[in-house]
Amino acid sequence: MIPRYTRPQAAAIWSPENRYRIWFEIEALACEGMASIGAIPAEAAAVIRERGDAKLAAIGPADVERIDEIERETRHDVIAFLTWLAEAVGPESRFVHQGLTSSDVLDTCLAVQLTQAADLLLADLDGVLAALKKRALEHKHTLTIGRSHGIHAEPTSFGLKLAGHYAEFRRNRARLEIARREIATCAISGAVGTFAHVDPAVETYVAAKLGLAVEPVSTQIVPRDRHAAFFATLGVIASGIERLATEVRHLQRSEVREAEEFFHAGQKGSSAMPHKRNPVLSENLSGLARLVRSAVIPAMENVALWHERDISHSSVERGIGPDATVTLDFALSRLAGMIDKLTIYPEQMLANLESLGGVVHSGEVLLALTKAGILREDAYKIVQRNAMATWTKLGKQDGRDFRANLLADPEVAGRISAEVIDAAMDSRLHLAQLDVIFDRVFQD
Repeated sequence: MIPRYTRPQAAAIWSPENRYRIWFEIEALACEGMASIGAIPAEAAAVIRERGDAKLAAIGPADVERIDEIERETRHDVIAFLTWLAEAVGPESRFVHQGLTSSDVLDTCLAVQLTQAADLLLADLDGVLAALKKRALEHKHTLTIGRSHGIHAEPTSFGLKLAGHYAEFRRNRARLEIARREIATCAISGAVGTFAHVDPAVETYVAAKLGLAVEPVSTQIVPRDRHAAFFATLGVIASGIERLATEVRHLQRSEVREAEEFFHAGQKGSSAMPHKRNPVLSENLSGLARLVRSAVIPAMENVALWHERDISHSSVERGIGPDATVTLDFALSRLAGMIDKLTIYPEQMLANLESLGGVVHSGEVLLALTKAGILREDAYKIVQRNAMATWTKLGKQDGRDFRANLLADPEVAGRISAEVIDAAMDSRLHLAQLDVIFDRVFQD
């Protein structure tokens, strides 16, 4: 990803230096595993570890360039690395990579990198959850209008809106934990995965040391359904980000202005229009979510490889591995900060709730009429015509609010009292079960 949308801790996971350190760790552990069963001399494994550790601890740009230089000749990245490593290890390097294939190193390394990325993303999700919980509890009883199809529906709580997003991100966190477990898989099984030249005990040893599980049937590569599930999970998380970002974008519209992104001192909204305060963070998040989701289909298409292996997946993963995880890390961090600093306008929420003359209470009035003995179909017609009469004459000189229209309707008068209508039009009715919902959501 470009530096603009990259945090250092995410970039470090995909750096050449980190990749080569992991490659060496896999090779060194394999040697130690072989030494433990007598397949290679223990002294050789010790030399490989000692000299390799020193070399990889000091790896820098010059070393990366040296490996690249070798690869330009060999046209093989793993062989280039092994050649560079042999220059530091010496004669004992002949025991490195015995019985292994490149995929053993590459797939196990990718598993380590994706688990590192998953751990970072889990921490990011914790930040989003903390921000949502804080603001949801803060605005638990802040009345606002609920909307369906973009149209005023019934009153709700702004805290309840945020609690819904909290519940979604908690589900997403659980999904990522599952995806992490599934992707954390090691394969050290040799050509076509038969263990013909490497003992399965070596794979078990390497996997345990790296905190990975062993792939039951590797076929020479780790099956890509695991990776498809991982990137699909990232796509679902990205969709949750965009849903919340879209809500903020709508609430910040000039006609609504119930909430808006924090506007910093000295911030400029437009090069041409000095008055502008644009929802740039949430719009950016919508775009970043699309980038993350763009990795899902290629990951799915990587599942269908030829026979025991091919490398059609390799070029795809070299792109989507860093891009999707780095982008999602940045987006989650940005989202947490945006929610934490979100400016909320309860007075404007209340004004919008009341802006349609009370018609948003039509559902409760309908119930009141049915309780008074009017058939539901007849009650619906009564409530709807009074609501439409209110709606169509809003702001006009001869217009009346919903309550006045109801009290003037002969089919309502004598059936229910003004007190019953007033009780039905009390927005606080819609907050009565908040404790039940919040207890369900924030049970942790």
